[in-house]
Amino acid sequence: MVITKALAALQPLYGKDNIEIITTDGQRVRGTVHSMKTTQVLTTPSVKMQCSDGEIVKIPFPSIAEIKDHNH
Repeated sequence: MVITKALAALQPLYGKDNIEIITTDGQRVRGTVHSMKTTQVLTTPSVKMQCSDGEIVKIPFPSIAEIKDHNH
């Protein structure tokens, strides 16, 4: 997913639970959007998700295929 598109889609979901991110390799991560790193030079922008079991998963923006909000 294009970085600006991923950022625009994730910003309103920041801190929300029950968000699912599907990556380009088919991995599904569902949980709370915790932090978005977009300002570091020489690093790939990424989002951190906290899963229901407490695990923190870091997902680079370019590997995001789809973002689903299951709160509707």
